Amino acid sequence: MKITKKEAIKFKNRWEVINAFEHDELRRTSMDIKMQQLAALMASVNELGWEKALSEGEDKLRERWNRLRRAYNVL
Repeated sequence: MKITKKEAIKFKNRWEVINAFEHDELRRTSMDIKMQQLAALMASVNELGWEKALSEGEDKLRERWNRLRRAYNVL
């Protein structure tokens, strides 16, 4: 399905309004609410099938943290 240039501009403008609203909403959301939302997502990892994706690269990440700890003598 083809759309006209005018329709494409209207579509783009609508999404810009939506993105601006979401940005403002995120800015107004308290840290407590954000942490509750994060906790809910993390509690749903298994049900959503994210455990494999979240664990990918874990070894590399641990090694980076270990290098930082050694560099700053935190170990």
